[in-house]
Amino acid sequence: DVDGGIYQDIFDINEALGLDLFEGDIRLDGERNSIIGDNYRWPHVIPYVLDDSLEMNAKGLILKAFEQYRLKTCIDFKPWEGEKNYISVFKGSGCWSSVGNRQEGLQQLSIGANCDRIGTIQHEFLHALGFWHEQSRSDRDDYVSIIWDRIQAGKDHNFNKYDDRTSDSLNVPYDYTSVMHYSQNAFRNGTEPTIVTNIPDFMDVIGQRMDFSDYDLQKLNRLYNCSSSLSFMDTCSFELENICGMIQSSDDNSDWQRLSQVPAGPNADHTNMGECEDSGYFMHFNSSTGAEGSTAILESRILYPKRGFQCLQFYFYNSGHESDRLYVWVREYTSAHPNGTLRLIEEIKGSPATYWQLHHVSLNVTSKFRVVFQGMRGSGLSNGGLSIDDINLSETQCPHHIWHIRNFTHLLNTSPAGTAGRIYSPPFYSSKGYAFQVSLYVNGTTDNPFNLAMYLHLISGANDDQLQWPCAWQQGTMILLDQHPDIRQRMSNQRSITTDPLKLSDSSSTYFWDRPDKVGSVASFPNGTTFMRGPGSGTSAFLTHQRLRSRNFIKDDSVYVLLTMEAITTASVTLTKEPETEVPDSCPDNPCENDGVCVIVNRAPVCRCPAGDNWWYMGEKCERKGSTQENTIIAVSSTISVFVVMLIVTITTAVCLKKKY
Repeated sequence: DVDGGIYQDIFDINEALGLDLFEGDIRLDGERNSIIGDNYRWPHVIPYVLDDSLEMNAKGLILKAFEQYRLKTCIDFKPWEGEKNYISVFKGSGCWSSVGNRQEGLQQLSIGANCDRIGTIQHEFLHALGFWHEQSRSDRDDYVSIIWDRIQAGKDHNFNKYDDRTSDSLNVPYDYTSVMHYSQNAFRNGTEPTIVTNIPDFMDVIGQRMDFSDYDLQKLNRLYNCSSSLSFMDTCSFELENICGMIQSSDDNSDWQRLSQVPAGPNADHTNMGECEDSGYFMHFNSSTGAEGSTAILESRILYPKRGFQCLQFYFYNSGHESDRLYVWVREYTSAHPNGTLRLIEEIKGSPATYWQLHHVSLNVTSKFRVVFQGMRGSGLSNGGLSIDDINLSETQCPHHIWHIRNFTHLLNTSPAGTAGRIYSPPFYSSKGYAFQVSLYVNGTTDNPFNLAMYLHLISGANDDQLQWPCAWQQGTMILLDQHPDIRQRMSNQRSITTDPLKLSDSSSTYFWDRPDKVGSVASFPNGTTFMRGPGSGTSAFLTHQRLRSRNFIKDDSVYVLLTMEAITTASVTLTKEPETEVPDSCPDNPCENDGVCVIVNRAPVCRCPAGDNWWYMGEKCERKGSTQENTIIAVSSTISVFVVMLIVTITTAVCLKKKY
């Protein structure tokens, strides 16, 4: 269990390490300063370095956190290339950061042991971007009560408030759901909470570390003047009559209809699940009429990609016949084809079902385009048709696999805690060919009930003879999806596990991530087929049942676990699906002088030299220092030298001419 069987917040981790940081996770540079003003803001593209000391799992998660910033804000991150100010992320003692851009060149941010959770990383980077904790706002006493006699001796200062000269709430309401809020038990001296919310319903809400809240994003986007986010492209739940600018094609013989229910199903949309009167719409292609092969085409407005890869996500309901088809196309516009050309991306088929189903479709479009949904009537008898709802399009990577768990409320009400209440996902394969499976304890382990517990297992698969063992540096990510219709407002919960090939099993000298038929135990699929399942790694504190019910994790009585398992490398400080050749992770020895940073470029070590406003280091090893003062002296010296030489030439010429004549 990566959490040791207990949920540890940032402040629990730092307290156990004996750290005495301001407010538990803030590094102060001298006195506490105001971060109001442009001086303490970063540029919209923030240079960073991932230090070699970081754990591999943390490196992968930091990059995933950057993707969340890109999806929901206009803040981007790039590897440092000699800029004056940059963030150096390293494995220090605990999880901490300074507040704002301190204008000091290298600025440290620590992601230490047990800090490798995406919400923790988002929290620390929000500090670096200029944010204090939510409960330190000047108006906090209107919303929470601090119970001072329950706070540990000497820790009272962690509950100070700031006036509006030090911290600006940016005209955003107090946020109980903020990823920057203390939990109710922060710095307590016993078992009673130190923070009591003035609205009791929010007691179990404060202190979440799942994802940015809506108000977190509103404040960040206001502070940095973001008018749009970087990798988000479109969302549509069809609540408005303009259907998000989508158009019905003239190249078909039927139309998609905007409806709120269909007699054969669905009887409600996915957005509101029929809970709101006079709202709740979806798009429906009626396959119960018309001839076989009749089609209806629905096209998005024109979209403009920036990254070259996209993920299309939508919910699909099939109340037609199994021969009916939904085709997803892209219409791409280029100078050679200004009217657009169609390219088929995916065909979606299957037996009719009485529930909405989530689909992901990976696109790889580089020119302006439209997404095209084509419904086609099959040969069989249909009483309904095909429906789509809650579409999201972003320039992100799609998850590799979806585990759809139905009738989840029944499972919650009837599953015992412990192994008797454990369920397993279907088998999946990673991008490198490793077979794996996820186990979910619906009502927690016997030691930790009333939580969801989740574990990743390697299992025996078809490729085992061709794979490297023990399994090395594959990062498995398990995301419990918050099914909010707008991807930007989701607060999904996720954990990542990275396979360390040298990790030993607790009870023996065998490698934990070795071949499942060597270190695993016999298991069987529902159809009776036997296989070998390796030991599981994960957490018994994945998510509390209170938080499970606080968002749209359960919708249409379904939950979705999104799964990805991919190779992780630091060769270019990025996640790669399949490195073609062996590339060194980092410089074996740092040859750079004067605090230069060594990075691998084209398989060779290269020094990135530091620079200031009026000075810089240069040379292959950053061994020479340059400055504007030196350049001025050189320029003046050169000018004087040239003048003297010209004067000598002029005098010599004059003397020679005088002698001649």
